[in-house]
Amino acid sequence: MAEPAFQVIARRWRPRRFDELVGQEHIVRTLRNALTSKQLAHAYLFVGPRGTGKTTTARVLAKALNCSGGPKADFALDDPVCLAIEAGSCLDVIEIDAASNRKLEDAQKIREECQFAPSNCPYKVFIIDEVHQLTKEAFNALLKTLEEPPPWVKFILATTEADKVLPTITSRCQRLEFHPISEEVIAAQLTRIVKADGVTADQDALTAIARLANGGMRDSQSILDQVISFSGKKVTEADVLSIYGLASAQQVQDLGKAIATGDGKTVLALCDAFHAEGRDLLRVLADLQGRVRHAVLDSVKSGGTSTQLGGSLATEQLVRLLECLQAGEQGIRQGLSPRANFEVTLLKAIEQSRSRSIDSLIKDIAAAAAGLPREPGQKKINPSPATPAGESVAPRAPEPMPAPVAAPAVSKPSVAAPAAPAVVASLADEPTDGPPPLPFDEDTIIAENREAESFNFALPALPTVTVAEVGKASFPGDKEFEEAVASLPAGLAEKLRITLGAEFTALRPIPAGKLRKPL
Repeated sequence: MAEPAFQVIARRWRPRRFDELVGQEHIVRTLRNALTSKQLAHAYLFVGPRGTGKTTTARVLAKALNCSGGPKADFALDDPVCLAIEAGSCLDVIEIDAASNRKLEDAQKIREECQFAPSNCPYKVFIIDEVHQLTKEAFNALLKTLEEPPPWVKFILATTEADKVLPTITSRCQRLEFHPISEEVIAAQLTRIVKADGVTADQDALTAIARLANGGMRDSQSILDQVISFSGKKVTEADVLSIYGLASAQQVQDLGKAIATGDGKTVLALCDAFHAEGRDLLRVLADLQGRVRHAVLDSVKSGGTSTQLGGSLATEQLVRLLECLQAGEQGIRQGLSPRANFEVTLLKAIEQSRSRSIDSLIKDIAAAAAGLPREPGQKKINPSPATPAGESVAPRAPEPMPAPVAAPAVSKPSVAAPAAPAVVASLADEPTDGPPPLPFDEDTIIAENREAESFNFALPALPTVTVAEVGKASFPGDKEFEEAVASLPAGLAEKLRITLGAEFTALRPIPAGKLRKPL
């Protein structure tokens, strides 16, 4: 006697009852309540990605409708009608593949069969899979029947592309959305499968398979079948990675850390390793984007920064990094050299993660200048660190200061955009007819920069340039220049060097008419 034919895992582990459906609890609850309350719709539209249980749920619903004593949600698996539905021999449950039966004549045949009462069951159930494949004429032929079918007819339509189903069809159905199944749920189901089948599998291997499945339970079971054929009764993560060209979770973590810390050598070394091991570069990029996305969410929740990638990055830097990785997908997929495009994408990502926007720099400079004098004749006095605690400091008589100011030369941006306004600190005595304007008017500076193209100052600083010549100037080494630089508020010069890469290269007088009027 011939041995029974081998069945793949996806067929052997196909759910047979509502209790066995995994990852679609909202669907199970809806259908159970409808069966219990006897409030069943005459047509259902099951929508969702492939392998999420649409056709399986349709068969389970057909069993619940036609089982002995039904309709009821809990039925016996050994019921003759349920066994006939599973075997495909029940005359009152008709499964139709719309990809093969998509013409007007096929729709007319369905409409004619609806007029005959079921032979053995309470309901005649039509399960139309991939219903979006029907032609427009076939859809229109079913409109009237789908809207007002005979009392013994139930329609269950399933599709992966709901946007291709005519709105007139959708409006006549009760639409149920099947969601992609989470990786955790898929991995847990795979654990039950390998345990029941006597296969030893590493948890990391099952997690990698769940990651490959992209939310489809059937896909994960097909992958597990292939891995078992390759590895035998012992499945390891290395086997899964080698078959499907995946990078390990540790490699993806190391790659994210190297980008966050600006370690270009490590990035290129990992790229060489991916090439030597035959990894799928698009899949590596997708896994890296997932890790960066988690870092973005963490930075938003924690107040603006995240260290999940291994380095402290602000939200704006993480967002630019993620956008750079997304922009590189097309070049890797269609470029002449995927490896070169992959490396360039990662190196660009490093630069994006290290740059800052001009608005944030202006805000930092404005915050550093918050302690500058606001009243006429007022000077900011920083006590010397050497002054003992408790001793008073005698005020000094104001010394005449030169009218010129020290203007830091700002690194010119790399794009063709108007230069940022020069940062000027006036140290001369102001007229007494009103308070002088603040040296750093944050709102005005930001508004002026909005009119130009947005650009970022990248660190390290580019070569410095000086502002336009306005009158006689002093330079480093001159007495006036050194006195003006020394009179700047403590910490401001250092802040300008760190954030903008600015250096003080010239001292130039500004005519009184050029000073900004107070708002």
